[in-house]
Amino acid sequence: MITFITRRVLYSIPVILVASFVLFWAVRATFDPLAKLRLAQDPTALAREVERLGLDRSVPEQYFLWLRSMVVGDWGLSTRTGTPVLPLIGEALWPTLQLAFWGLLIAILIAGGISVYSAVRQYSLGDNLLTGASYLGIAMPAFWFGLILIQTFAVWPKEAFGLSEPPLYFIGLNSPGQTGVLDYIRHLILPVAALMIALIASWSRFGRAAMLDALSSDYVRTARAKGVPRRQVIWRHAVRNSLAPFVTVVALDAAILIGGLVVTEQIFAIPGMGRLFLQSLVAGDVFVLLPWMIVVAVAVVICNLIADIAYAVLDPRVRLS
Repeated sequence: MITFITRRVLYSIPVILVASFVLFWAVRATFDPLAKLRLAQDPTALAREVERLGLDRSVPEQYFLWLRSMVVGDWGLSTRTGTPVLPLIGEALWPTLQLAFWGLLIAILIAGGISVYSAVRQYSLGDNLLTGASYLGIAMPAFWFGLILIQTFAVWPKEAFGLSEPPLYFIGLNSPGQTGVLDYIRHLILPVAALMIALIASWSRFGRAAMLDALSSDYVRTARAKGVPRRQVIWRHAVRNSLAPFVTVVALDAAILIGGLVVTEQIFAIPGMGRLFLQSLVAGDVFVLLPWMIVVAVAVVICNLIADIAYAVLDPRVRLS
């Protein structure tokens, strides 16, 4: 197992390097880092910045200069805020990780439970109701569901009962000056719920299909023929073997979430990676956009690495091959 993990980690390094070069080339080809300076029409300052950033060199040379700066922690300055990029991304990454962690954890538990229930009770009333609800969840836009949650659990109760503050907050992850757990939970519930709806809907459909495949397999029929109790057949044989493809889908979606929380963070005013991306994109801040994309690319590789390791744990044949 250690050899397998070491090999997968080593494979990940060239993947990250290739991805970073492609992203660097794409950003250099589509964004002008000196766009604002050109408007000032100051040839001296422009020439100085061209030389400092190495823009008069070839793209591979620029890439290696940029990569060396990234490795030593010099990620440049944001043209939007004038502050160093590294702490800017670090501050944005923490709220996103919190939101993604709780959203993924709760979604995995709920989607896993729905998958097993729907597969074991296929075509029952409960299965049909959950199937309809999952289709509704997949079709429902995240921003619209988030606005419904805010209106239903924050605005209406406050107005209807004359409360001084809403039962659940919908701005940020903490009130100013508050660090308590209860305040944190009251801020977290609505954005996590808005984030989970699409994940639970899609994962439960995928998990149900994987579980049905497992239940119709020969080894499950053999276990039943031997008189193994139904509960043991489901949880020890069918669930475990249906987990491998489920883990792969969860890992891929988890990686996308790191950079894809744009809508949820914008609606709930959470200063995370998604909001940082939107602000940087609108301002044309290439010095933030490029490191932002590299962080997301690294997150994708790490999540895939975790999925491969989990896959190998669930199915030893992966390690042998």
